[in-house]
Amino acid sequence: MSVVVGVRFKDRGKMYYFDPGDLQLQPGDRVLVETVRGTEMGSVLTGLKEVPEEKLMSPLRRVIRAATPEDLVVDQGNRKKAGEAMDIARQKIAAHGLEMHLVDAEYTFDASRVVLYFTADGRVDFRELVKDLASSLRTRVELRQIGVRDQAKMTGGIGLCGRPLCCASFLSDFLPVSIKMAKDQNLSLNPTKISGSCGRLLCCLRFECEHYEDARSSMPQAGTRVVTPEGEGKVASLNPLKSVISVEMEDGKILEFPAEEVEEKKPEEKKPEAGPSKEPSQTGPGLHQHTEEAGHLAGLP
Repeated sequence: MSVVVGVRFKDRGKMYYFDPGDLQLQPGDRVLVETVRGTEMGSVLTGLKEVPEEKLMSPLRRVIRAATPEDLVVDQGNRKKAGEAMDIARQKIAAHGLEMHLVDAEYTFDASRVVLYFTADGRVDFRELVKDLASSLRTRVELRQIGVRDQAKMTGGIGLCGRPLCCASFLSDFLPVSIKMAKDQNLSLNPTKISGSCGRLLCCLRFECEHYEDARSSMPQAGTRVVTPEGEGKVASLNPLKSVISVEMEDGKILEFPAEEVEEKKPEEKKPEAGPSKEPSQTGPGLHQHTEEAGHLAGLP
């Protein structure tokens, strides 16, 4: 087991584990850490805790120190410089005539590198752009292409539900979402109603998916013959959230019943059919043959 702290660099970014050393850190503390891109500032998300070695990425990088007031001033300056880098980058992109959309920019704490995030429909040859930007910004420039989901996470916005986007408020990872999840929840398959601002399927389609699967597993499937307090019928539809089953009765009416009042009708057992008699026939070739044999044994002609 190793003692670690969880650090996040963006407000809604992914959490990474770091070695705190002798530092006694609490959630919310600002710290300087060593990363593959150099020294960066982040916020402690989880305090000191023990984590199994197999869950850690080797080598475990360390926390350099808790941020001082002077470090916070430097961080504010880097944020301002990132905004200026965005303006310069947009001008350079237009000058080079590249089909790419700039999303965000960020400097490392020591300003030794600036990372520019962009979206594009395909691959973009930005080698000349990087050289031009490095000359203008006088630092190392890294261009990183991201997907539309990451763009929505960075820019934020309001979803169809009227609340802030899930990806921009609390989601740290993007999990797969399929159209089957919308079908299982009896939602309209209209793309405008099940797609988010990123143009992909809503992340929230996955939130209740497991609950629907668990609830459906204890209910009869649509089309199944069932027995209800009002008589027999056929399952027309299911409402797993309310645990209600709609049943089409024999007279054509559709009634709703609590799931516990509906039982699947068991198939009737078929009675065994009477088979042919196994007694020897009193007529036919068999009887004629036995008669001949008896007469022959008795010496009859």
